[in-house]
Amino acid sequence: MKTLFSIVVSFLFLAAQELPDVRERYHSASKTKQNAEQFYQLVAKYNGDNKTVLAYKGAGISLKSKFEPDRKLKRDFFIEGVKLVENAVKKEPNNVEIRLIRLSIQENTPKLLKYKANIDEDKKVIVTAYEKQSGDLKEIIQRYVKQSKVFTDKEKQLILK
Repeated sequence: MKTLFSIVVSFLFLAAQELPDVRERYHSASKTKQNAEQFYQLVAKYNGDNKTVLAYKGAGISLKSKFEPDRKLKRDFFIEGVKLVENAVKKEPNNVEIRLIRLSIQENTPKLLKYKANIDEDKKVIVTAYEKQSGDLKEIIQRYVKQSKVFTDKEKQLILK
């Protein structure tokens, strides 16, 4: 039992340690196939219960679909990734980082996939809870909002002040 506890604590510590790296790599993951693959490799092995890391894992799988030439695999990767993200949102609906991950996917998903239903809901959670977030997460939110096309000027002012 003591050994199991040590393994669990070590794994949780590892997940917390990796989160800054995961966040940074996610930012550039969609830019190239190589970045997307590296991000996918970083998050694919995670099997823990941290919902934020699981949302990033889902994002990594969804991003993999962006560069997949086979239409069936492209669809399968997208669906698998989105399921992980949606499950994370369901388990932690007030987690701003998870909402930002889902928003980033929905904003950048082609309309034909019909995965854009939660953009306004996610923006509301992000804007409302922004001030309560850590400095690191605030920087990530600001960086995203600056380049986003779904935030209004008023919403941008609230975050970028």
